[in-house]
Amino acid sequence: MGLQHTLKALSDPIRREILNLLKVGRLSAGEISEHFDVTDASISRHLSVLKDADLVRDTRVGKFIYYELNASVLEEILLWVRDLKGEE
Repeated sequence: MGLQHTLKALSDPIRREILNLLKVGRLSAGEISEHFDVTDASISRHLSVLKDADLVRDTRVGKFIYYELNASVLEEILLWVRDLKGEE
């Protein structure tokens, strides 16, 4: 996915908070939704946007789907920002 798609995914505060939750390790959609006062369908949509932007990966274990950060995309964004700032 392109940078524009990634930045759009990061523009939502709920999606940014989901990423913060995932930095400690993988979580199921149910575990993620416990942290928000929105519907499960809304969390599912946010997770889908994050997955489409390649910011998270999902793994099915039995009847559960677990989500985890895809740090490589975040590292690419950091490198782009550093380049934009003229840092080496």
